Amino acid sequence: MARTYESALSLLSSLQSNKAVTSLFSAPLLPPSPSQSSGKPQDLNALAIPEMLAWLDRAGLSQSDLAQLKCIHVAGTKGKGSVCAFLTSILVSNATAAGKVGTYTSPHLVSVRERIMIDGHPLAPDLFARYFFEVWDAFTEAARAELGRKTGDWHTPTSAAAAAAKSARAEENDRLREAELQGPATKPFYFRFLTILALHAFLREGVRSAVVECGIGGEYDSTNVLPAEAVTASVVTQLGIDHVGMLGGTLPEIAWHKIGVAKAGRRCFTRRLPGGEGQEAAKTMEVLRQRAAERGAELVEVPDEVVEAWGGVRADEVGGLEGDFQKYNQALAVSAAREHLRVPAKQEQENNKNDISTAVLDFSSIPEEFVEGLRKARLRGRCETRQEDNVTWLIDGAHTAESLREVARWFASKRSTAANTRHVLLFNQQERDAAKLLEDLYSGIQQSASSPDTTAIFDKAVFTRNELHPRSTDEAERDVSVQNAGAQALSRLSPNSQVVACDNVADAVFEVRKNDPAQKDTMEKTIVLVTGSLHLVGALLRTLEPDAPL
Repeated sequence: MARTYESALSLLSSLQSNKAVTSLFSAPLLPPSPSQSSGKPQDLNALAIPEMLAWLDRAGLSQSDLAQLKCIHVAGTKGKGSVCAFLTSILVSNATAAGKVGTYTSPHLVSVRERIMIDGHPLAPDLFARYFFEVWDAFTEAARAELGRKTGDWHTPTSAAAAAAKSARAEENDRLREAELQGPATKPFYFRFLTILALHAFLREGVRSAVVECGIGGEYDSTNVLPAEAVTASVVTQLGIDHVGMLGGTLPEIAWHKIGVAKAGRRCFTRRLPGGEGQEAAKTMEVLRQRAAERGAELVEVPDEVVEAWGGVRADEVGGLEGDFQKYNQALAVSAAREHLRVPAKQEQENNKNDISTAVLDFSSIPEEFVEGLRKARLRGRCETRQEDNVTWLIDGAHTAESLREVARWFASKRSTAANTRHVLLFNQQERDAAKLLEDLYSGIQQSASSPDTTAIFDKAVFTRNELHPRSTDEAERDVSVQNAGAQALSRLSPNSQVVACDNVADAVFEVRKNDPAQKDTMEKTIVLVTGSLHLVGALLRTLEPDAPL
């Protein structure tokens, strides 16, 4: 196979998917035990980190190699991507102090290269291919060496004479065995491979500052192979219920996993859960505090009232990270970036102190480079506004109840009361209770709307699968039962809304752009809310940008 970017993508797609792995944890193996009331979950993933360390070793990477990086490690349920985007932008704006900046996030929307960025830009295709094959070949050679140790005589034929001396059957066995060594069977699954690839690329590119986002959880996440020497600060963003099979079904259980990124001798920043939210919030904070203390880390709790008094920094143009809730993510990013760069707050400058312990939550003296970074931060598919002729796309891949409530507030602030504007919902959610999520979204918009008339929030709602194109003539009919159920749920919420179910995004976009013939002459503008799934957002962006590089 040619060692091109395209061939790298082909090999990458042959690896076991993340979904195939997480499906193993689709439901808890045992009912909750009394010990879980403290937040400590069943140890379902105990082998994850040892296995990841073994894969790192096969790739030729050691803990001392990783210690050359200086990383901010980000975990959480919602806001991880935004915090990583703010951190990246802040560090790039502080290039002298931060050096070259690497960012590793997931998932990607259009191109896998989005997951591995250098100075805020996706890794170039030629560099991606180069580092991909360096890692792929390292795994192949490690497997070949291990096989040699087990058999005692395994080697690849080195000459025509040696090959000719073998029997036809032995030669065929060698061919099959070599194909297996070079193929996906000797490689880790998709997310682990990309995590190792990112770390390898950062080291090869001379990255000095890295922002690393957890995939799922924290304690057992593949990214948590980072040694304490490689971590300058960690962040736990807002928590919510998600991936219950792997992480548990309560906030304290989930917090146990997330705070696993905290490292000894380092600060971990999190949003303090208001006490008024009930007993579960108190238990969750206790789990975070207790586990941080057990790990020898300092938990820095950022109170909402401090953030609200500050107010945050507004994005400077369309395409920036919008939404009033972003100020909480900005505060976490500013705190972690300040710790990473050891930028003192004004109080400390006045007192000539050597550390930031007394003013760690002072947002009144943020350097201009930090403000610039917050203004310029970008994150595709999260509170993203895209203008296209007379259509305004409001795009957010929210897929949990908590995230959709934030999207509801954002959409309500963007919703127009002009008579010549129609509002359309483009929605999909294949794996969760779509009807319940729609109810949360709809009620959230009603509660946030400035106008009391919310009887028809959406003039039209389009429900779609995530496939890009219509099915081919020889393809079996696609199952749209989830989409039909969503359409029925929306009809119950809003009987006057037109609803449509599609089996592909191209047809869904056509439906979005299509005006009601009865109103064709009066409708001039369309505002479209796209939400429910990052997979939907990725498919939409590929549909709107068919020539964008993968």
